[in-house]
Amino acid sequence: MKTGRLAFVSAALGLAVIAAGAAAALLLAADPVGVGRQTGDRNQSGGEADLTGTDWPDGCREEVFEGARAILCVVDASVDTLRLVYRTNQNEVLGTVSKASERVRQGLAPRERFVLAMNAGMYHADMEPVGLYVEEGAEIAPLNREDGFGNFFLKPNGVFFVRDDGSAGVLETDAYVQAEVKPAFGTQSGPMLVIDGAIHPRFLPDGTSKFIRNGVGVRTDGTVVFAITRDKVSLGSFARLFRNIAGCENALFFDGAVSSLALGGDMVIDSGEPAGPVVVVIRRSNADASSGPPEI
Repeated sequence: MKTGRLAFVSAALGLAVIAAGAAAALLLAADPVGVGRQTGDRNQSGGEADLTGTDWPDGCREEVFEGARAILCVVDASVDTLRLVYRTNQNEVLGTVSKASERVRQGLAPRERFVLAMNAGMYHADMEPVGLYVEEGAEIAPLNREDGFGNFFLKPNGVFFVRDDGSAGVLETDAYVQAEVKPAFGTQSGPMLVIDGAIHPRFLPDGTSKFIRNGVGVRTDGTVVFAITRDKVSLGSFARLFRNIAGCENALFFDGAVSSLALGGDMVIDSGEPAGPVVVVIRRSNADASSGPPEI
């Protein structure tokens, strides 16, 4: 989520703008109860590549849930490699899902296959992550436990992380701190969608604020599910997608309106907006493919 459009959002909602320069003022108004808005909705179906499900990597499929289309990709973290990318070796921000996808694909080994990339966290107007960001074990941005405005601060928020052994998890921020996780990769975002099997307590069942959205969930067996909607949905509906269809005990909202997805190197959904942290999945072709990826 690009956070430099607060004035536009506040005018649309009749909210007062907090003094310029305050950290909270960099974030957009949250939409917990169906009255707020996020960034401008430029993510239309016209930006999607002309692909069918048969062209997608194994484990990715389209679902229709509560009348909205969504793409879900199920990832076995014990087989596939999950990582986060944000900057080049020259410390330049990649800036889009497309650029991140291209850079990762250029560095693949002969037996590696690119599965997906999607934006994975919110960022300030200067492209710095709003919350925790860890890459290759190095903390680039610290954990953010402050209060403020916008979806990120709709608590509980949470952290998606990948450990050194490749296993992944989603925890709400306080639980993450208590668990003393030492991630190889980590990104903080918000709000949490599903917390220990329960929908975020501040969501209406189907609020009026609807956008194309993306996020990540983790099942109790460690399977990771990435999801992005093709149609505009509320946060409540998106949370139920993760709990009721994807079967995730915990799930985290990555972003909305600016959401983009690359599958197999093709941009399936392209918002045309910048991206901060990006999550990528790489599949090793020499892995045992007899069982295939987990099913939805």
